[in-house]
Amino acid sequence: MTVRPRDDPSGAPGPHPKDIDRARAADMIAEGVRGAAPGEIPGRLCAVAVELLPVTGASVSLRSDGMPVQLSASSDRAARLAQIQATLGDGPCRLALETGAPVQACDLTTGQDPLRWPVFAQQATAAGVRAVYVMPLGNDTVCLGTLDLYRDTPGVLTDRQLYVARLVAGAMTVALMALPHGEDHETLGGEPWLSGLAADHDELFQAIGMIMAQLGVGADEAIARLRGDAFARGRTALDVARDVVARRRRFERDP
Repeated sequence: MTVRPRDDPSGAPGPHPKDIDRARAADMIAEGVRGAAPGEIPGRLCAVAVELLPVTGASVSLRSDGMPVQLSASSDRAARLAQIQATLGDGPCRLALETGAPVQACDLTTGQDPLRWPVFAQQATAAGVRAVYVMPLGNDTVCLGTLDLYRDTPGVLTDRQLYVARLVAGAMTVALMALPHGEDHETLGGEPWLSGLAADHDELFQAIGMIMAQLGVGADEAIARLRGDAFARGRTALDVARDVVARRRRFERDP
């Protein structure tokens, strides 16, 4: 794949090569997923987003009851940021899921963004991220999930860069909707739907079920307790869930 240089992430003026040629952006998206198996496409598109846009990471998550289901990420840091938002149940991703509209958190160090999401902003900046841009996946009536874009410097995405981000999100939506799902399509190539993509989801919900049994509570309360425990320990919900499943962590009923 031919890679063109990105914008100066500081937002300095000047033409962005990919702003000039939108058709080339569409070609790079097509090239990035050519020959990919269905399960590889989310990861491929995350990588394409990083090449096309002035961002340093990308992740994709599906909407789900309780917690988003992370499918793929371009890097460990991008995966970590997605897990932080899932753990907190708050952040730009949550707003995009609620509104079905793109969200730009252009500066997590000052201004309105850290006031809107103070805990997420603190944890994101501690991880080296200064801005987050979220593209909803789906259509005008259904939001399937989000494409989250991260970078290590503040700044806005231009209208043309947002257009490219929407192109990637559109391709991601088509790829996800093309996967078989529901009662009539329980497997994909002989494997359960999203097998290998949403393994973390299985661990999370196994842990939630175990917490429900340990505490005698419903799913919402179990998720709240999991998130609260993770936050108190400075960990992600996935980290704590893995401990619960491995029986290294047990929740006790309040006296």
